[in-house]
Amino acid sequence: QLVESGGGLVQPGGSLRLSCTASGSGFSINAMAWYRQAPGKQRELVASITSGGSTNYADSVKGRFTISRDNAKNTVYLQMNSLKPEDTAVYYCFADVQVGLYKYRYWGQGTQVTVSS
Repeated sequence: QLVESGGGLVQPGGSLRLSCTASGSGFSINAMAWYRQAPGKQRELVASITSGGSTNYADSVKGRFTISRDNAKNTVYLQMNSLKPEDTAVYYCFADVQVGLYKYRYWGQGTQVTVSS
């Protein structure tokens, strides 16, 4: 299970930090990522991070957002700075989980981020 936190309402130019923790035991996590979905739009990848720490960002957030993870806590973070109204969306955590020889994909429940004055 993935549990997210940290969403909310923020003014343009402000910052928020999202967190997502995977609960349970007996697994390892490969890649983790954040996606977002704005009203009337498709879900899009915001940022991803491998177990080794390699990162990838959507062009629209490069230089403003930073993804990081704490492998010991099975937690991924998304630091969002210089937020814009167009960043308003529901943000979803994603994890590619390994259990023995099997891989599973998990999604968080989503957390609302609203950027508005």
